Formats: sequence, C-alpha cells, structure tokens
Amino acid sequence: MQEIGVFTVDLTEIKGKGVFRCPKCQVSISPDDQRNTIYTVLEPVMKGNFLDKLIIQCNKCGTHIQLTGFSALSKTR
Repeated sequence: MQEIGVFTVDLTEIKGKGVFRCPKCQVSISPDDQRNTIYTVLEPVMKGNFLDKLIIQCNKCGTHIQLTGFSALSKTR
C-alpha cells in the first residue's frame, strides 16, 4: 500500500493570487479551479466561526495538503 504524503502550505507566504504547486508532484493548484479537476476539498477545519485550515487532496498524486494562514488573510480585508 502506498503512503499518502501530508504537507502544510501557509497561504500568507504565497505571492500573487494564491496559486501554488503541489509539494510532491509540482502540479499548479489554483483557488480559481472551480471544477475540482486539480484538487478536491476534503475538510474545512473551523476555529469558532472562522476557517482555521482547509485540507485538500491533489488529484494528480493523492497528496493531502493542509492550507493554513486564513486568519491572517481575513485581517487584511
């Protein structure tokens, strides 16, 4: 059985419009992908009424990616 990799990506460290590469297979992951062809949302993790992190899965390699940094991003709006 193949082991699934788990990585963390801090959105506050990404420049531009939130596009980043999968840490394992390097496919480009964009928040604008609304068809879920590149990634699948597995679980939103809430802290009170706020999104703390979002766990997604890369559809190319199966890697799970924890997206963090939402609290800092919400303060800039």
